[in-house]
Amino acid sequence: MQRLIMWLTAALLGFSTLAIAREAQVTAAEARAVRNIIESQLDAFSRDDQVRAFSFAAPPIRRMFETPERFMAMVRQAYPVVYRPASVTFLKPERIGAATIQMVQMTDSDGVPWLALYRMTREADKSWRIGGVELRQTRSRAI
Repeated sequence: MQRLIMWLTAALLGFSTLAIAREAQVTAAEARAVRNIIESQLDAFSRDDQVRAFSFAAPPIRRMFETPERFMAMVRQAYPVVYRPASVTFLKPERIGAATIQMVQMTDSDGVPWLALYRMTREADKSWRIGGVELRQTRSRAI
């Protein structure tokens, strides 16, 4: 009987882990939508279109910076590789808990490689917005 309970427990844990793994996958449609938002913001940065770049930020980010001008000034100062990347490569997005993370490899104008982790938020209207970006300099340099 104890073996049966242990087997059932293991089976239930296995099934719940499988359900979590399935739930954690980002669909192809979500991946396309997330990538489109990030690419659109990068395009807006490249054109110095402050209003358009600001429009892709999640509401808490927009409230924090209040104006497109303040937002753009912050990006130029704190995220120069995001403001003007020399190269951009999208990796596979992942769902970590409730968050959807899009990792993007970027290279700055000096050839220094970076990993940008975009935290994406899904709004009530089902649209995607950028809830934050964390930058990590990677070890290898572009040749």
